[in-house]
Amino acid sequence: MATVQVESVGDGYITHITSERHSVIADEPPPPGDDLGPSPYELLLAALGACTSMTLLMYARRKGWPLDRVRIDLSHERVHAEDCEQCEQSEGRVEVIRRSIRLEGDLDAEQRERLAYIATRCPVHKTLWSRPRSSTTSVELPLHREAGESRRALPVQPPAFALR
Repeated sequence: MATVQVESVGDGYITHITSERHSVIADEPPPPGDDLGPSPYELLLAALGACTSMTLLMYARRKGWPLDRVRIDLSHERVHAEDCEQCEQSEGRVEVIRRSIRLEGDLDAEQRERLAYIATRCPVHKTLWSRPRSSTTSVELPLHREAGESRRALPVQPPAFALR
C-alpha cells in the first residue's frame, strides 16, 4: 500500500509531500501560488506518465524487445461535454487527459501495437479509469483549550463523488 503525508507550509500554497523515502514540494503557479513546485494536476500527470513509462520498459525488457527510451507528453483540461466526441455525458464539463507516447528503439509494428495496449494496463492508468473511491475519516481541528484539555476529532462525511 502506498502512503504519503502532505502538509502545508507557510501562508501560501506551498505543500510538502513526503513518502517513506522521498519528498517533493507542490505549489500553485502565480497567482496565487509561488510556483516553487509542480501543481497538483502536474503531479497527477507525472504519476500517470512515470507509471506508463516504467510499465512499458518492464514489459519490453521481459520480452527482450529493443525499447531504448520512452517519452510521454501529457496534458489535462476541462472541456464542455458537448465538445467531447468520446464522452458519455452531454452536459457540463468533462476532465480530459491526453497522453502521447513516443517509443524509441528498433521495434516492429506488432511490438509497437502491443506496447500501445500495455500502456493502458499501467497501475495508475487502471486506478484513474476504475472510478476509485475516496474517503476522509477524520479531521483534527486545533481548538482553544484550557490547560490539560485534549483535542477532539470531528467526523467528516466522505465526499459524494468518484473520479471518472
